[in-house]
Amino acid sequence: MARTARLHDDVGSEAVIGSATRVRGRVSGEGNLLVEGSVEGDISIDGNLTVESGAHAASNVTAQLVTIRGDLEGDIQAQGIVRIEAGARVRGDVQGESVAIEDGAEFAGELEVEFELPHELSGNAGSAWRR
Repeated sequence: MARTARLHDDVGSEAVIGSATRVRGRVSGEGNLLVEGSVEGDISIDGNLTVESGAHAASNVTAQLVTIRGDLEGDIQAQGIVRIEAGARVRGDVQGESVAIEDGAEFAGELEVEFELPHELSGNAGSAWRR
Protein backbone atom coordinates (compact mmCIF):
# COMPACT_ATOMS: atom_id res chain seq x y z
CA MET A 1 0.00 0.00 0.00
CA ALA A 2 1.46 3.35 -1.05
CA ARG A 3 1.74 6.04 1.55
CA THR A 4 2.07 9.78 1.21
CA ALA A 5 4.22 11.97 3.43
CA ARG A 6 3.10 15.62 3.45
CA LEU A 7 5.43 18.43 4.45
CA HIS A 8 3.57 20.94 6.58
CA ASP A 9 6.37 23.49 6.78
CA ASP A 10 5.89 27.14 5.99
CA VAL A 11 6.96 28.26 2.54
CA GLY A 12 10.62 29.18 2.77
CA SER A 13 11.34 26.62 5.48
CA GLU A 14 13.24 23.41 4.90
CA ALA A 15 12.37 19.83 5.78
CA VAL A 16 15.19 17.30 6.03
CA ILE A 17 15.19 13.59 5.33
CA GLY A 18 18.25 12.67 7.38
CA SER A 19 21.08 10.39 6.34
CA ALA A 20 19.80 7.52 8.51
CA THR A 21 16.22 7.88 7.20
CA ARG A 22 14.56 5.86 4.43
CA VAL A 23 11.20 7.04 3.06
CA ARG A 24 8.97 4.79 0.94
CA GLY A 25 6.00 6.52 -0.67
CA ARG A 26 5.14 9.87 -2.18
CA VAL A 27 6.51 13.04 -0.57
CA SER A 28 4.73 16.37 -1.13
CA GLY A 29 4.76 19.76 0.49
CA GLU A 30 5.02 23.51 0.36
CA GLY A 31 8.54 24.21 1.61
CA ASN A 32 12.05 23.24 0.59
CA LEU A 33 13.29 19.66 0.97
CA LEU A 34 16.82 18.45 1.69
CA VAL A 35 17.37 14.73 1.12
CA GLU A 36 20.38 13.28 2.92
CA GLY A 37 18.99 9.73 3.16
CA SER A 38 16.90 7.61 0.81
CA VAL A 39 13.54 8.21 -0.88
CA GLU A 40 11.61 5.64 -2.91
CA GLY A 41 8.57 7.41 -4.34
CA ASP A 42 7.67 10.58 -6.18
CA ILE A 43 8.59 13.98 -4.75
CA SER A 44 6.34 16.96 -5.46
CA ILE A 45 7.09 20.21 -3.62
CA ASP A 46 6.37 23.90 -4.12
CA GLY A 47 9.88 24.83 -2.97
CA ASN A 48 13.42 23.78 -3.81
CA LEU A 49 14.79 20.23 -3.70
CA THR A 50 18.37 19.27 -2.88
CA VAL A 51 19.58 15.67 -3.01
CA GLU A 52 22.87 15.68 -1.10
CA SER A 53 26.02 13.70 -1.82
CA GLY A 54 25.57 10.16 -0.54
CA ALA A 55 21.77 10.39 -0.76
CA HIS A 56 19.63 8.32 -3.12
CA ALA A 57 16.20 9.05 -4.59
CA ALA A 58 14.25 6.70 -6.85
CA SER A 59 11.71 9.38 -7.65
CA ASN A 60 10.04 11.46 -10.29
CA VAL A 61 10.57 15.01 -9.06
CA THR A 62 8.53 18.20 -9.40
CA ALA A 63 9.94 21.33 -7.69
CA GLN A 64 10.89 24.98 -8.21
CA LEU A 65 14.68 24.58 -8.26
CA VAL A 66 16.47 21.23 -8.16
CA THR A 67 20.06 20.56 -7.09
CA ILE A 68 21.44 17.03 -7.33
CA ARG A 69 24.69 16.16 -5.57
CA GLY A 70 23.84 12.48 -4.95
CA ASP A 71 21.99 9.82 -6.93
CA LEU A 72 18.60 10.26 -8.61
CA GLU A 73 16.74 7.70 -10.70
CA GLY A 74 13.68 9.37 -12.21
CA ASP A 75 12.49 12.36 -14.18
CA ILE A 76 12.95 15.96 -13.03
CA GLN A 77 10.47 18.74 -13.80
CA ALA A 78 11.57 22.11 -12.44
CA GLN A 79 10.01 25.55 -12.78
CA GLY A 80 13.50 27.08 -12.65
CA ILE A 81 17.09 25.86 -12.68
CA VAL A 82 18.25 22.24 -12.47
CA ARG A 83 21.84 21.78 -11.26
CA ILE A 84 23.55 18.41 -11.52
CA GLU A 85 26.80 18.85 -9.63
CA ALA A 86 30.15 17.06 -9.88
CA GLY A 87 29.89 13.55 -8.43
CA ALA A 88 26.11 13.36 -8.95
CA ARG A 89 24.40 10.63 -10.96
CA VAL A 90 21.06 11.26 -12.68
CA ARG A 91 19.21 8.68 -14.75
CA GLY A 92 16.04 10.17 -16.20
CA ASP A 93 14.67 13.00 -18.29
CA VAL A 94 15.19 16.59 -17.15
CA GLN A 95 12.95 19.57 -17.87
CA GLY A 96 13.62 23.07 -16.55
CA GLU A 97 14.09 26.72 -17.32
CA SER A 98 17.82 26.01 -17.52
CA VAL A 99 20.00 23.00 -16.80
CA ALA A 100 23.61 23.02 -15.59
CA ILE A 101 25.61 19.78 -15.62
CA GLU A 102 29.02 20.13 -14.02
CA ASP A 103 32.15 18.26 -15.11
CA GLY A 104 32.33 14.99 -13.21
CA ALA A 105 28.55 14.52 -13.08
CA GLU A 106 26.91 11.51 -14.74
CA PHE A 107 23.70 12.05 -16.72
CA ALA A 108 21.71 9.55 -18.78
CA GLY A 109 18.43 10.85 -20.21
CA GLU A 110 16.90 13.59 -22.31
CA LEU A 111 17.02 17.33 -21.68
CA GLU A 112 14.09 19.65 -22.35
CA VAL A 113 14.94 23.30 -21.82
CA GLU A 114 12.82 26.28 -22.85
CA PHE A 115 14.67 29.30 -24.22
CA GLU A 116 14.42 31.92 -26.91
CA LEU A 117 16.88 32.02 -29.76
CA PRO A 118 18.77 35.26 -30.34
CA HIS A 119 17.29 37.34 -33.14
CA GLU A 120 20.15 36.49 -35.52
CA LEU A 121 19.37 32.75 -35.14
CA SER A 122 15.59 32.99 -35.38
CA GLY A 123 13.67 32.45 -38.63
CA ASN A 124 13.39 36.22 -39.24
CA ALA A 125 17.14 36.70 -39.36
CA GLY A 126 17.44 35.45 -42.95
CA SER A 127 15.51 38.41 -44.36
CA ALA A 128 17.58 40.88 -42.36
CA TRP A 129 20.81 39.45 -43.77
CA ARG A 130 19.63 39.76 -47.38
CA ARG A 131 19.53 43.56 -47.39
